[in-house]
Amino acid sequence: MSDTPAESPEVSQPADFDEMTRDIAEVPAVEVIVTVAVNLMSAAAVKLGLTEEGDKYKDLDEARKLVTALAGLLDASVTEISSFHASPLRDGLKSLQLAFREASLVPDEPGQGPGEKYTGPVYG
Repeated sequence: MSDTPAESPEVSQPADFDEMTRDIAEVPAVEVIVTVAVNLMSAAAVKLGLTEEGDKYKDLDEARKLVTALAGLLDASVTEISSFHASPLRDGLKSLQLAFREASLVPDEPGQGPGEKYTGPVYG
């Protein structure tokens, strides 16, 4: 039996965490916000059935949550990011809101759709 302690996965984790912290510290806030927004948009598109897989992953309840989160993020950060970044994100949000309205068997009342408490009613 060896006198040296066995290496465990926990031993290497602090170094990895420190490296990740350094990496994220170098990323501007605008880039983090835009990346999160794009990830929310992508996930919402999948849940709306807008990908090549179509209805395979369609789940309107999940899509509603993602679109609302995206709208809230954009509403809260619009003054923090430039219109260069905000405009295409708002366009994408509106497209997702319209796609949700189209996919719903029983459409929400104007102003009651996903994220519309942040954006106002969305019309086609």
